[in-house]
Amino acid sequence: MEFTIEKVADFKDEIQPLLEMHWEQIALNKDKIKLNPAWDQYITLNENNVLFAYIARDKGILVGYFIVIVMDSLHYVDHKFATCDIIFVHPDHRKGMVGYKLIRFAEEHLKKIGVSCIHINTKIHAPFDKLLEKMQYNCIERIFSKYIGK
Repeated sequence: MEFTIEKVADFKDEIQPLLEMHWEQIALNKDKIKLNPAWDQYITLNENNVLFAYIARDKGILVGYFIVIVMDSLHYVDHKFATCDIIFVHPDHRKGMVGYKLIRFAEEHLKKIGVSCIHINTKIHAPFDKLLEKMQYNCIERIFSKYIGK
């Protein structure tokens, strides 16, 4: 298993089947909100070192991703926070600590670039809380969601 930091522009076509699988497994309101990534924004944020993509590959095949947004904290100006945009490991690769190793790989890089705190959100209906707790993450907040579109 190989863990890398990659440019979104380089893997955006390759990641599509995995994104669709991920969307099918965890998305809410699928009948109203369709998967449609804003690739131009992802690429721009990535090129400006605001978005980082940590990738897991098995024999060159993309099997997992952890994408974060890094910003100076608005509440704590002397700290950078990394906020999870999306995280997923293909079900066939969830054993063998791939998720654990992917997050650790990201943590090492984020620490080097001055990040103080990482926030990872999980879905209530598809949690991986035990893994995060094992990695010494704390559950600190709840997010409520309500669809108000047409």
